[in-house]
Amino acid sequence: MTQEFFARLLETRALETVDSGKGKFRSFLLASLKHFLANEWDKRKALKRGGGVRTFSLSAGDAESRCGPDAAEARTPEQLFNHRWALTVLDAVVGRLRAEYADKRPLFDALQATLTGEVREGYRAMALRLGTTEGALQVAAHRLRKRYRELLREEIAQTVSDPALIDEEMGDLLRAL
Repeated sequence: MTQEFFARLLETRALETVDSGKGKFRSFLLASLKHFLANEWDKRKALKRGGGVRTFSLSAGDAESRCGPDAAEARTPEQLFNHRWALTVLDAVVGRLRAEYADKRPLFDALQATLTGEVREGYRAMALRLGTTEGALQVAAHRLRKRYRELLREEIAQTVSDPALIDEEMGDLLRAL
């Protein structure tokens, strides 16, 4: 279905109608995908009315897993799309940052967890392991986080048509996580 979606998008030349003044490209893609899926669902539903569809019964366990309390907490397709977009942006930023720290790879590996607040060991233990002082490591972590924020803003700036929208898009990214 993914290939069919993109094939139709190209076949109908829908990308030629994209206008950055009308909104975000991501929103255009999401809306196009929703319409495509709705049309596909209609087609499949029409096939069911015509017969030729195998029926099967759900076991009680299967029904519980699909309709239990955890199922209500599942994200909508739109939320999943936005979540994956946010993760892709963050992965790209971490990749750029890792490339900048190529000559300081052990330092980057040790401090990468400070970007998300998932520090498992204290600065003192990391400093001992890396052969530096705790103060120097804290300064390095501060600089790494600052550069991460700068690169994130640069990455977001590439996805918007107006620099005034960067903060809004950053908010969208944080909400998607």
